[in-house]
Amino acid sequence: MSTLSVGSTGANSPITVSGLASGLDTSTIISALLAAEREPITRLTTQQEKLQSQQQQIQGIQTSLQQLEFAVSEFGLPGLFETAQTVTSSEPLRVSATTSSGAGVGGYEVEVKQLANSAQRTYAFTAPAAEDTVTIDGRGYTLKAGASAKELATKINSDSSATVYAAVLGSGELVLSNRATGATASEFIKVSDPGGALTEKAGTAKEGKNAEFSVDGVAGTSTSNTVTNAVAGVTLNLAGLTSTGPVTIDVQAPAVSVSSVEAKVQAFVTLYNSTVEAIQKQLTTKPPTAGASTSATGSLFGDPDLSSLLSRMRQTMYEPIAGLAAEMSSPYDIGLGTGVATGGTSSQAAIEGQLKLEPTKLAGALQTNPEGVKLMLRHWSQGLQGTIRAAAEPGGTLDARVTGDGTEITELKTRITTMNEMLAVRQKALVATYAALEGVISKNSAQSSWLVGQTEQLNKSGL
Repeated sequence: MSTLSVGSTGANSPITVSGLASGLDTSTIISALLAAEREPITRLTTQQEKLQSQQQQIQGIQTSLQQLEFAVSEFGLPGLFETAQTVTSSEPLRVSATTSSGAGVGGYEVEVKQLANSAQRTYAFTAPAAEDTVTIDGRGYTLKAGASAKELATKINSDSSATVYAAVLGSGELVLSNRATGATASEFIKVSDPGGALTEKAGTAKEGKNAEFSVDGVAGTSTSNTVTNAVAGVTLNLAGLTSTGPVTIDVQAPAVSVSSVEAKVQAFVTLYNSTVEAIQKQLTTKPPTAGASTSATGSLFGDPDLSSLLSRMRQTMYEPIAGLAAEMSSPYDIGLGTGVATGGTSSQAAIEGQLKLEPTKLAGALQTNPEGVKLMLRHWSQGLQGTIRAAAEPGGTLDARVTGDGTEITELKTRITTMNEMLAVRQKALVATYAALEGVISKNSAQSSWLVGQTEQLNKSGL
């Protein structure tokens, strides 16, 4: 408030009249008042952000755990430990082999003297001047006037009942080959062509031949290069002559597939380590210091539920399973652990509980005690699944927290919305109050101006 000297009470004594003129920045005043009243909303919003961050992090861990549970469940599948025979070849590019079941165990010496091939005839092609019908082994193919060798080849190759395949050489010649390999009689690929589109090239006909081979010195033949009756239970695929010596085919006794089990265990290790790493990251990420720009990080720092879960998961990797033989009672017995310390110290990964697989130890266990490995993995997987389910599945510890956080987040949203609405009403009230005040001040200022004017008139008149 300021005072203005506008006159006097006597002839020479000045009089003082208060002049009202606020000069206040009412917008700033209102903003300051609202900012103070908005503090509770800010605190609730920060709390909401923390809960949302915590919920998202727990949901991410929950998803990883559910994927891990699925991977663990596959150790209980019966197909993983089904026995099968394997067969190898010393020169698979010349002779390869496959087996289904019941093959005789042992090594077989295979020699290939001749590969099976198909009969062939080669023809010069002349585009017919008029419509022509070419008959091959009783199948007729009609050519229009001016047709090309490629058109004839397309007709033949697209005919599922044809006995031959057709190929067009760069020179324009047409080669016909029997679709089946094997020895043929002197007459093969019979062609009839009244129009003269095809003219056989002299000296190019080739008879089909059977494959000639021997197994352990016993000679044999086959119309195909796929031989199924030379070694019981084994299919030989002949791909080249064995001019440098016989190829050894080794048939193993039925056994669990080491490579399949190793791949399954390694896939589990990868998923387990990524899950442990994600949990460990949340447990060791500290909340920001006071005044930091973000409050979303560190919401699970030192979380007791996650710490307990991580501890139980680690225990399942080493704790012997009751009722099993001592030599095969935990994953450690198949080479699954955190690795051997080097130089008397453990790696950070080992400290965090991340796993490594020793393939040699796993292979040895599968070869010497496959049933023990199967039994141990089945019981161990059931235990680990139970631990994971108790945390990650519906109704589990983490699932309950996600649900609880969701409920609290919803409640906070409702409170924040209500408080914002109340603050909006408060803002309107303050604006209205200060507007009314400014109106009063403005009216008083007008009255003061009128009084000043009247006083000046009086002074001029000498009254």
